[in-house]
Amino acid sequence: MKTQLHLLLAALTLWVWAGRASAANMPAEFNAANKLYAEGKFASAADAYQKIIQSSAVSPALYFNCGNAEFKAGNLGRAVAAYRRAEQLAPRDAEVRANLEFVRNQVPGPTLREKRWEDWLGTLTLNEWTGLTAAALWLVLALLAAMLIRPTFKPALRGFTRAAVVLVIAAGACAGVDTAIHFSKPTVVVVAQDPTLRSGPFDEAQSAFTAHNGAELAVLDRRDDWLQVTDGSGRIGWIQRQQVEILHGS
Repeated sequence: MKTQLHLLLAALTLWVWAGRASAANMPAEFNAANKLYAEGKFASAADAYQKIIQSSAVSPALYFNCGNAEFKAGNLGRAVAAYRRAEQLAPRDAEVRANLEFVRNQVPGPTLREKRWEDWLGTLTLNEWTGLTAAALWLVLALLAAMLIRPTFKPALRGFTRAAVVLVIAAGACAGVDTAIHFSKPTVVVVAQDPTLRSGPFDEAQSAFTAHNGAELAVLDRRDDWLQVTDGSGRIGWIQRQQVEILHGS
């Protein structure tokens, strides 16, 4: 019953997102891709969504619908990647998170998952953490200016000023950590059908382990067209770049 509800959610929420996208004046290609999905042409719909993404016309709605189409077409890895990108743009959207979790549960074997603190940090986007830090800093400056202009306000505003300073430090720290993750800790999603990872960055290297389509892996190193990655169980191996999608800012 739970599985049926999630599948129904994946089908119905397409139209919810389509309504939001129309309001945002998405291109005609988006509506054409939605039509392909409605006709049950899921692989064609997924290709149509991917073409729009490649043109840089991205949005949570586009990634979400693309994830739905990829899942229906049987492409678990590309579905996970699309939902992850939708989540990066709309981290508090319950529908995105529910569909991502549902598809993740279809992927067998070990996979990389966010730590609890990373999941909490991801409730705001990098832009939102930066905006919160800037707003708190302006609040501190305004309070200090008020106390300079009206010294009689100092007793009443001192506590607010200290709290605002703490907020600046906390929000700034979160923004800094999120920036470090965004630019220096990419993860990848396996999009090939159960590729064999190697002990070195070449085809003749010994087999290290097999990753399943949809597995999420952390990038440790790069060598030409190869990536050294690790999975949720700590295994390490090299995989070809073409067999994965890289997610920056995961």
